[in-house]
Amino acid sequence: MSLIEIKGLKKSFGSLEVLKGVDLNVEQGERIAIIGGSGCGKSVFLRSLSMLEKPDEGEIIIDGRAITAKGADVDTIRRSMGMVFQKFHLFSEMDVMDNLCLAPTRILKMSRADAEKKAMDLLSRVGLANRAHAWPDVLSGGQQQRIAICRCLMMEPKVLLFDEPTSALDPTMVGEVLAVIRMLAKREMTMLIVTHEMNFAREVADRVLFFADGGIYEQGTPDEIFDAPKREKTITFIRKIKNFDFEIDDRQFDLMKLHGGIQTFGEKYGLDRRQIYHLQICCEELIYELLNHCYGKDDAVDLKLEILYTESEQETEISLRCGGRFYDPFSQSEDGLSVTILKKMSKRTECRREDGYTDISIKL
Repeated sequence: MSLIEIKGLKKSFGSLEVLKGVDLNVEQGERIAIIGGSGCGKSVFLRSLSMLEKPDEGEIIIDGRAITAKGADVDTIRRSMGMVFQKFHLFSEMDVMDNLCLAPTRILKMSRADAEKKAMDLLSRVGLANRAHAWPDVLSGGQQQRIAICRCLMMEPKVLLFDEPTSALDPTMVGEVLAVIRMLAKREMTMLIVTHEMNFAREVADRVLFFADGGIYEQGTPDEIFDAPKREKTITFIRKIKNFDFEIDDRQFDLMKLHGGIQTFGEKYGLDRRQIYHLQICCEELIYELLNHCYGKDDAVDLKLEILYTESEQETEISLRCGGRFYDPFSQSEDGLSVTILKKMSKRTECRREDGYTDISIKL
């Protein structure tokens, strides 16, 4: 039996359907990273496992006990899970030791001496033994998050749930928290981690879930998801592809509007002036080359331009689809000025004919 079994999990907020029937099994010792865009349901899914968000439909079984069952002892079942939030939620009126000892002494009926011994052991593991009696407000964000992880471990959970544990931290503090999670991974702690740290997810996870369209859109090993994603939205997310579209239906199109759109697009995603200029020139030359060779004077024009910028690889690609007659500007025996410019500025060019359209791509 799996440690966690999730069947048909659904959750809506008013008319907004966030989870549309999620199924998942989590095995003992498995580390699962959950990634996806903002608002895709990652955190709602994680919070639903411990019933911090009550599902509308579906079944959640934790270590053989259905936490969603009518009359279930939710508090008891929930103790087998520890949750680390974006914010640390330490009790500000208690020092570190009291924060760690409160739950095990009250809920597990552990003696204070045993609780303090366990707390000191955990604090030593995360490098904070010398902060046992510090107050939360004098600790850095990274230190507070490490304390929050220790507080979860005090209850000896069977699984840890991390809801973007580094998103509220200064970049200089992220590493210290990730180091603690790596340590837990080496100890084969079962973990579900919602994260935007892609390199960390690749390193720590056994399995990666990409959330989109109300559920698990694609899943696989880190190599499968990060190196060879199969589905369109996963590919776009992993490669962080940004795009700019422009349609032309008349020979007398607004060239200044096109140049302005490319300028805005380039500045938004951090392209330098030279890159933006090359994009503008290549698009202009390619469009006029196709207008002159693919369409007669009275033909209807149907050109669709798309610029793709891949942040992860810092690569830019121009794609242009047009109807009319087939024309491959890169296979001409004598290159005109436009084609010479395009070839000089490009790393790779491709032209093909498919379903009555000419598709041209240029990678800069």
